[in-house]
Amino acid sequence: MATNAIDQTRRMLSLVTYLRERPGARVEDVARAFGITTDELISDLHVLPMCGTSFRGGDLLDIDTDGERIWWHNADAVGSSTGEPLRLAADEATALLVAARAVATLPGLREGDREALQRATAKIEAAAGESAGASSRLSVTFESEGGVFADVDRAIAERRRLWIRYYSPTRDTLTEREIDPIRLFAVGHTYVEAWCRLSEAHRTFRLDRVAEIRLLDEPSDPPPVELRDLSEGLVQPSAEDPQVVIEVGPGGRWVAEYYPHDSAEELPEGGLRITLRAPDPASLRRLALRLGRDGRIVSPRELADSARDAARAALAAYGD
Repeated sequence: MATNAIDQTRRMLSLVTYLRERPGARVEDVARAFGITTDELISDLHVLPMCGTSFRGGDLLDIDTDGERIWWHNADAVGSSTGEPLRLAADEATALLVAARAVATLPGLREGDREALQRATAKIEAAAGESAGASSRLSVTFESEGGVFADVDRAIAERRRLWIRYYSPTRDTLTEREIDPIRLFAVGHTYVEAWCRLSEAHRTFRLDRVAEIRLLDEPSDPPPVELRDLSEGLVQPSAEDPQVVIEVGPGGRWVAEYYPHDSAEELPEGGLRITLRAPDPASLRRLALRLGRDGRIVSPRELADSARDAARAALAAYGD
């Protein structure tokens, strides 16, 4: 089942209530109850200790695990009916109100969610009193990716197809395509995983490269696909992918740090001979251009020749 950021937030809120009622709960039992893997649960547990009624000492959730059981050490102190009543400091009230008003303006936000957010904002304003005045002098405007995220999230929730104009950096072109979104995720940038009707294949799209987006009336109907575990990163080369050999000088050693590779052999004068795999070797042509004098593609020969021709064309264009 596809999981997006909103689903994860709802799950973690439910997790707080679940753990409060089950001190010392077993990791396997909790994961099974929420229909997630133990790795996903552990990931959630790493986030929860950063949540609480404030960022002041004692107000954050003191939750940890030994890998088998989950312990909540201050369950009675945080959010309990016998605890201190919730009071917002001026800075906390301002931050909440500014964020709430900004989110309420996002295009594509479901009307029910927008109304609920507005009601909550009104309650915070009433509780904050004079402290709410500062928030009215501040505003936040989301970049276009925020609107794209809202449209994609809505399409996933309502199981609807999307039309997008998408920029492909490897081809330096804009293409129009219809996609059936499957899930949103973040690995450095925010992406949508989807079935692309143009290529009739499973594809991943970076939200900040979506130039235009439109929610369609057609239902989303992606074929069943096995979702990848992205805990090791977005790019996970397969042993069946073509092999590429790149030689870099001292200024290009960073390639071995950023690209998964099979081997990195030391060369004279501080260089490296890096062997890696890529499902689309042509996508490394831009890497060769970026390296310039600090590196070159050795094999396959066709890719090396292509990169060399691209470099010559770029130099010729620069000369003109």
